[in-house]
Amino acid sequence: MRRLFISTCLLLGSAGAMSRLATAQTSSATVPRLGKSPLAAVVAVLSDSEKVRLLVGVGLILPAGTPAGAFPPGMLGPARTPDDRPLRIPGSAGETHAVRRLGIPSLTLADGPAGVRIDAIRTGANGKPDSARTFYATAFPIGTLLASSWDTALVRRVGVAFGQEARDYGVDVLLMPGMNLHRNPLGGRNFEYYSEDPLVTGLIASAMVQGVQSAGVGTSVKHFVANEQEFNRMRLNSAIGERALRELYLRPFQMVVRRAQPWTIMSSYNLVNGKHTAESRELLTDLLRGEWGFGGLVMSDWFGGEDPVAMLNAGNDVLMPGTGVQDRVVREALAGGTLSRAALDTSVTRLLQLVLKSNTFRAVRASNRPDLRAHAAVARQAAAQSMVLLRNEPVGAAAARPALPLSAGNTVAAFGNTSYDPIAGGTGSGNVNRAYTISVAQGLATGKARVDTAVSAAYARHVASERAKLPPPDRTNIFALPPLVPELSPSEALVAQAAARADVALITLGRIAGEGGDRKVADDFELRASERALIDQVSTAFHARGKRVVVVLNIGGPIEVASWRGRVDAILLAYQPGQEGGHAIADVLLGRVNPSGKLATSFPVAYDDVPYAADFPGRVRAGEAPPAGMLDSQRSDNAYNEGVFVGYRHATTFGKPAAYPFGFGLSYTTFRMQELRLAGARIGSAGTLTVKVAVTNTGRVAGREVVQLYVSAPRGTLDQPERELRGFAKTGMLAPGASETATFRLSAADLASFDPSVSAWVAEAGTYTVRVASSSATEGLHATFMLDKRVVVESSRRLLAPATPLAELKAPAR
Repeated sequence: MRRLFISTCLLLGSAGAMSRLATAQTSSATVPRLGKSPLAAVVAVLSDSEKVRLLVGVGLILPAGTPAGAFPPGMLGPARTPDDRPLRIPGSAGETHAVRRLGIPSLTLADGPAGVRIDAIRTGANGKPDSARTFYATAFPIGTLLASSWDTALVRRVGVAFGQEARDYGVDVLLMPGMNLHRNPLGGRNFEYYSEDPLVTGLIASAMVQGVQSAGVGTSVKHFVANEQEFNRMRLNSAIGERALRELYLRPFQMVVRRAQPWTIMSSYNLVNGKHTAESRELLTDLLRGEWGFGGLVMSDWFGGEDPVAMLNAGNDVLMPGTGVQDRVVREALAGGTLSRAALDTSVTRLLQLVLKSNTFRAVRASNRPDLRAHAAVARQAAAQSMVLLRNEPVGAAAARPALPLSAGNTVAAFGNTSYDPIAGGTGSGNVNRAYTISVAQGLATGKARVDTAVSAAYARHVASERAKLPPPDRTNIFALPPLVPELSPSEALVAQAAARADVALITLGRIAGEGGDRKVADDFELRASERALIDQVSTAFHARGKRVVVVLNIGGPIEVASWRGRVDAILLAYQPGQEGGHAIADVLLGRVNPSGKLATSFPVAYDDVPYAADFPGRVRAGEAPPAGMLDSQRSDNAYNEGVFVGYRHATTFGKPAAYPFGFGLSYTTFRMQELRLAGARIGSAGTLTVKVAVTNTGRVAGREVVQLYVSAPRGTLDQPERELRGFAKTGMLAPGASETATFRLSAADLASFDPSVSAWVAEAGTYTVRVASSSATEGLHATFMLDKRVVVESSRRLLAPATPLAELKAPAR
C-alpha cells in the first residue's frame, strides 16, 4: 500500500507538471474557455492528464472526527491540485476537479435523500468548531412517507424547497432520489425509497426531480439498478429474470428519464446476472442512452465497481469519489490503448455539459442563508398530508365515536421512549444535520393538548439516565446504527394513575435503519418483548376505564401489527417524518389535518408471507474470506425468484391477505366512488380509452381521497398478476357532500408486459378488467373492455439475461 501511495503521488506530481507546461505553451489569448467557445474546442485542448483528472473525483471527503488510518491511503483519492479550490462545503459527499486555465470549475455533490447532508458546524479561524455560525439543513420526511401522500404536486413542492436549500448552500448536484423498490420489508434503505410499486415510484420520483432541478440544482437518481438490499452490496450478484428486471426494477428509472430528465444517474454497487451494473454497457449505454434517450451523465456510487476502465468503457462517465488507484489505472489504460480517447472524450463532454448547467458555473452565489423556516413549514405540511391512518375504532360503551381525532383539551399520557426521543429519518447518506427535531410530546403540547406531566417526567429521567450509559459513537464505522436507549418499563402505579387522570394513552413505537445493513425479523420487524409488555400494560389499564389507546408508528418500514392491533383503538403510521414530525403528528391526532395518506408498500401479516422470505438478502459464496473493512464485501448471491410477484402483486394473486394492503388508508370522513364510465368497449392499437369515476365525500368533515386504477390482464403467453396499478389520482379537498371526477386514459402501452421471448413490450389481445378502488385489496367498481389484437408496443433487445433460467413463481390457474 505504501508503494501504491508513493506512485500515486508521483503521478500527481507529473500531472501538475504537464498542466503547467500546457499552460506555458499556449497563449491565454488563444485558449478556448468553457461557455465562451464550442465545447469540442475545449475538449480538444485538454491534456490527457486533465481529462483523466476530470473523470476521477477529488477523493473521499472524510467525516469530521474520523480517526487517522480509518481508510488506506489508496482510497483517499488523487488529491487536490493547485487548480482545485479548498473544500467549499464541509460534509459534502464529493467534488470533481477543476481546470482553471479553461474556466472549468469543480462541482460539489451532496447526499440528499431526506435533506441536504452537510456539516452544520464548521471549523473557525482558530481551528476549533465555530458554533456561532451554523449551516443546518431541513430534515424532510423520508421517501416512503412522501410516497404515501400519492400527491405528485405536494412532492414537487418539497423538491422545490429542497433544491432552493441546496442552491443556497452552493451544492451543484444532490445525490437523490433513491428509486429502488421495496422488494422485501427488511431492506435496510427502504426508508429512502418510495414504494413496492414501479408506477408510484416513477411518478413520485419524477415530481421530486422536477422540483429540485427547478432551482438549478442537479439530481442523481439512484441506485441503477437492483440495489434492493444492503447485504454485501458491493459484491452481491442478483439473479433477476429479464421480465421482472424490465417491468419492476428498471421501469421507474425509465419513467423518470422520460418525464423529468435528471441531470445525472448513479450506477449501483451490485452485480446483476453476473455483471457489475457500473461496468455494463448493455445497461448504461444500450438501454439508458439508446432505448430511453437519456442525455445526462452517469456517475458511480462511492467506490462502486471493480474495474475503472471497464466502467468508463461501459458509459459510467465519472468515478466517485475518486481514488489514487483509479487515477493511475485509467492513465495507464489510456497510454496502453485499452481505453480509447474517443471514449474518454465522450465522458469528458458529458461532464462539461453538466458543469455548464450548474449554479457554480453560472456564478449563482451561495447565500448560506436558506429560508429554513419556510422549508420547515413545507416539511410539516408534507408529513401531515402523507401520514396513513391504519386503525380508528369506536371506543366506550356507546361506541359511537372513533378514537381519533382527539378532542380539544384532552389530556394525553404519552408512553414509549420515542414519544420524547423521536426518529426523524434513517442513518448513513439519509441522515441530515438539522437544528432540532420536534417530538410527539412537544407537538401535542404546542397543539394545546394537555400532556400528562408525571409520565413525561418519568420518561425524561429514564432517557437521560440511559443515554449517559451509552458508548460513544463508533467513528471507525460510518454505517454503525446509533445505540438504542432501552424501553422504559413503567411501574404499575404510574400507569394506573395516568389512566385515572388522562383521557387517552398514546404509545409511540420507534425503529431506525440505515445504509450498510438490512433489518432483522426479531426485535425489528416483530415487536420487542418490552414493547409488547408496554402495549398490554397500558391497554389493560386504560380500557378498564373505557379510555382510548392510540399507537403512533415512528418507523422506516413495515412491522408486524396483526398480533397486537386488536389491543389498541387507533394506529397512525407516521413513518420517519423529518424534523417537524411531532408537529405534523399532532396536526393529524388533533384533527387539524384530515389524514389522506395511503400505503405505498404492503404490511404483511407475518414475515413468512413475503415471497422467498427465507432467502433474503442472499448467501455468501463458499470459501469467501471475511471482509477486510467496512468498504469491503464478500462475494454473495441472491435470486429474485418471485419474479413480478412482489408486494400486492403476490398478495392478490396467491391469496395472501395483508395486515394492511397496498393502497390502504383511513380518513376522518368517508367517500363513495360511483358512476364508473369507460368511453367505449374496445381499445385500438394506436388509441386510448378514457376512464372516469365520480368521488363524493359522504362524511361530515372535509377530506381528500386517492383514486386507484387497477387493471387485470387476460391470460396469454405470460403469467399475469391478478391486478396491477395502472394509474392514480388524488382529489382536491372535498367539503362534505362535494364530488370530483377523476379521469384516466389507458393506451396499449399502459397494458403491456415485457415478453423476453420476443424482447418486446406486448399487450395481449382479450378482455381486460378495470377496477377503481380505495386499495389493492378492495373490489371497488369494475368494468371490462377488449383489446382486439395483440399489440407490440415497443421492441427492444436481450438485456442482462440470466445465464440459466430462474425458478420463478408461476401464477395459479384462475
